[in-house]
Parts: sequence; structure tokens; C-alpha cells
Amino acid sequence: MKVGPVHFSHITMNWRGRPLTSHEVIVNAIAATTTATGMTVRAELDASGYETGVTVSDQQMKALPLTRHDWHGDWNYTLHPIAADQLVSPDDQTGQHEHPDRTWLQHAALTGLDQTHWNELIAKLDVARHAQREAALHHRRGGIRQAASGTGRKAVLDLTDRAALTIVYQRFSVPQRTLAKLFGITQQSAHNIIRLTRPLLTMIGYTPQPTGLRLATPTAFIQHATDIGALTPDQINPACY
Repeated sequence: MKVGPVHFSHITMNWRGRPLTSHEVIVNAIAATTTATGMTVRAELDASGYETGVTVSDQQMKALPLTRHDWHGDWNYTLHPIAADQLVSPDDQTGQHEHPDRTWLQHAALTGLDQTHWNELIAKLDVARHAQREAALHHRRGGIRQAASGTGRKAVLDLTDRAALTIVYQRFSVPQRTLAKLFGITQQSAHNIIRLTRPLLTMIGYTPQPTGLRLATPTAFIQHATDIGALTPDQINPACY
């Protein structure tokens, strides 16, 4: 589908006077748009979570694989797909930040699971997450989603990080602002991860048991992790404080 103002004008005419009461109504109204000259529109709901406040640099904009059309190229263009490993993040450009090492947050002393049981948990979560996504997409679209391998936005935290964050939250009553600092993400992202991962843990029959400790600050959490051997002094990232 080529993106251009002609689509938006016909879409708004198609749904005029119709209450947009749900995502399903909106998607169906967009997908039903046609013109006498044969234009059709494909629409689907993207249910992924996306962080707010992300800055896109001029360099990233210039690197987009765009082919501008002859008529009003600023408005009408084709955006070609690009492999995820070719994308450049602002951190990669500036070299000011590095992805933090979060593996210590998966330590058995923090999660309560040894390596064998941790690997089994992640495998079950992976299956449950896939089933959850497919069920949600099937319900919204009335059919099974067909997507090319490798498409979609890469998550900031992978499944193991998400599991560790959620389990630590439940075991140590860690505030979400503290988790955000420890995992190098926003507080809203921490909230969303917990909201999505807790049902998956319940789905596979696992409930993290609270330890009775409440580690409210990054300093308190890091000190406890050091005391129990999950973290060594040379692993401490000053940015966590």
C-alpha cells in the first residue's frame, strides 16, 4: 500500500457519521474503503507496546529507504522494509550509552529458581506468549495472522529480562520506578511489562513467592543483591543509583 493523503480523505469519508467505538470498528472501516478507480486499503491493528518519548535523529530519517513519487514526493512515497540489524539507534550513533548487563538480575538468589528451572520457565513462557498473541490477533481479525518472519518492532527487553523483572517485582515488592532504573527502561515500560507478563506466569502455573523483603530503592536492591552473592562490586553500574 502506498501512503498518501488520498487514502486519508477517502477513509474519513467512509467512516463519517459512524461512532468509532472500538479498535475493531476503526480497522474494519478503514479496510472497507475503496474508490471507483480501484483503490483498496489493507488495515490491521498493531497490538504491540511502544515506548513514548523516543527521539528520531535527522541521520535516522535520512537513512530511511524511501522512494519518493513524482507527484508531491514529500507526501507520496513508498517505505521499503529494512532488516532489524540494519537499523541504527540513537545510542549507537552517539556512543554515549551501552546496553546494561542485566544477567545478574536473573540470578537464582533473586528469582528463586536455579538454572534448570529457570530455563524450563522461560521455555514455557515463550510458548504461552506466542499462544496469547495468536489468540488475541485471531479474535481481533477473525482469522489467523500471517506475518513474515522477523517482522515487528524488537522489544527493549527480551523474554528473560521481562520474566526477571516481573518475578523480582513480586518477590521483593520493588517499586516500578526502581525496576525502571535497574533495567535501564522507563517506568511506563516497567509497568507494561508487569501487566503483560504476570498473566503469562499464571497461565503456566507459576506464582513467585514473596520473600517478605521490600527493596524500595536501587541502592537497597543492589546492596541486597551484593550481600546474597547475585552481584559483585565490579558488576555494579553507577547509572543504577
